[in-house]
Amino acid sequence: MKDTKPAFKFINMKKSIVLILLTTLLASCNQKTEQITEKPNVIIVFIDDEGYGDVGCYGATGFETPNLDRMAAEGMRFTNFYSAQAVCSASRAGLLTGCYPNRIGFSGALFPWDTVGINSSEWTIAEMLKEQGYTTACFGKWHLGWQKEFLPLQHGFDEYVGLPYSNDMWPNSNVTGERLPEGKGRGNYPELPLIVGNEISERITSLKDQDKLTTLYTEKAVDFINRNAKNPFFLYVPHTMGHIPLGVSDKFRGMSEKGMYGDVMMEIDWSLGEIAAALEENGLKDNTILIFTTDNGPWLNFGNHAGSAGGLREGKTTTWEGGQRVPFIIRWPESIPPGTVCNKLASAIDLLPTLAAISGGSLSENKIDGVDIGSLLKGDFNAEPRNTILYYLGENNLNAVRKGNWKLVLPHTYRSYNTEPGNDGHGGRRIRTVVEEPELYNMMRDPGEQYNVIEYHPEKVSEIMAEVEKARNELGDLNIGQEKGSENREIGKLKN
Repeated sequence: MKDTKPAFKFINMKKSIVLILLTTLLASCNQKTEQITEKPNVIIVFIDDEGYGDVGCYGATGFETPNLDRMAAEGMRFTNFYSAQAVCSASRAGLLTGCYPNRIGFSGALFPWDTVGINSSEWTIAEMLKEQGYTTACFGKWHLGWQKEFLPLQHGFDEYVGLPYSNDMWPNSNVTGERLPEGKGRGNYPELPLIVGNEISERITSLKDQDKLTTLYTEKAVDFINRNAKNPFFLYVPHTMGHIPLGVSDKFRGMSEKGMYGDVMMEIDWSLGEIAAALEENGLKDNTILIFTTDNGPWLNFGNHAGSAGGLREGKTTTWEGGQRVPFIIRWPESIPPGTVCNKLASAIDLLPTLAAISGGSLSENKIDGVDIGSLLKGDFNAEPRNTILYYLGENNLNAVRKGNWKLVLPHTYRSYNTEPGNDGHGGRRIRTVVEEPELYNMMRDPGEQYNVIEYHPEKVSEIMAEVEKARNELGDLNIGQEKGSENREIGKLKN
């Protein structure tokens, strides 16, 4: 009789191998499922005074931004994305709270002598994500109040290193860096503090000190990613640059064809590359939402120390497109189709509700103005989560409203850049200019706002004026003497 034991062993061995393979495959599938269902990390890199035309994929010339271009190729870039307002503090307030800044009492830029800041009753992106178990950090320019109760650690962030306001708010020359005499102009400013947590760590007292800021924030960001690779995190990197006075490290000084401003943009691109590399090294790329945008358009009267609006009209502190339309690039490999361009309207105020929807976070009971743009991020360009943009500026001035492809510019006064700029750190003068009658522009055909077509489309004027009246009722409009609307909230004030 033939011995069947070897065959039996072989069959069992085959079954064992199959079982091992199936077990391994199932474990791999389960592991992949766990990775997909994990809450995504969130990183927002926020640049100061960088224009619409200051990124390679948006048409920059004179310098290259390979890391940002790669990010756009791997993700999505928007062509009709707007900052919350065309100036520093207001823009940041809108980004973090999902509100038009004037709704929460913010306008313009806060100064070192101001005693107001972000109200503790407002709900920030950091607070929303922290409630979901995220570790949070901010490395860079804050500008939402410099006193302790207004600083990041009191508004949802676990860590903070950076400047409490703009880097030109110091008692030094923006051209030479030398200390100016007290009692005259800029010489009355306090010394510029670098804050760690809630305490002043050192003072920024020279242009050489300014040169180190981009690298400092980048190193802090990379270290934070390395330390928090095993738990969900929110990292906010609001760079000080390219606000004047420009600062750049030796590794990028003289590297561009566009002088110091180009050098600064190249270092910012390097910073983004370092952050992206840290994600890859920690296996976090696929499950991290990486966002790049800017606070407002370029400060054009600084000439070769300013950026480019990329063909858009005017720049920072105006409500023409060059002041408020900004680059926006977002990458999230698990969800966002690569290499896509979105032409739909979106705004920085939309990030809070969008990230809340993605993370399962909650919104506060306070009314916000942002909308969830998650449908656009998935590539559904038939969706239209937002169809209007309000262009507020100054104390509470409604200067324009965009609806769809049409923008109605309302009568207002602004300071135009249509004159000779300064150079090498010197600012040129600006011209007081008045828009005396409403003007209408077709943003699809005329993004440079050169051709007023109001006489040809009275029906569009009527349609947008309905949005104007709604905004005035809710938020007011000083252009018509209406200081507040029915839904404004107070800015935070120092407690006695």
